[in-house]
Amino acid sequence: MLENSVWRQYNSENNFRQMCARFCKMDIASLIEDDKILYAVLKAKLTKKELRLFAMDSAQLDNDEIKAAFEYSDEDLEKAKFKLYKKLKQDKVRLDFRASSIEE
Repeated sequence: MLENSVWRQYNSENNFRQMCARFCKMDIASLIEDDKILYAVLKAKLTKKELRLFAMDSAQLDNDEIKAAFEYSDEDLEKAKFKLYKKLKQDKVRLDFRASSIEE
């Protein structure tokens, strides 16, 4: 599932559910159950650059590799990471990851 996704380019496993729970400070059981729907919400909430940065950082790639991929300086990378993780912690984003946010 999600074999051709940005996430799978950098991560061997579909562990974005655990990463979302960790960085959004949520219980994993409260997240949307279907991985495809959860990933679609993640894609909708983040820009392409932010999603790629999230995937690369979650794969624990070296900061030098990430800086080269985005042509960032050290300061730009730290700002981008701060902005990304701040966005994931916002209530308006976190609430969309909850299972109760989707209509069945």
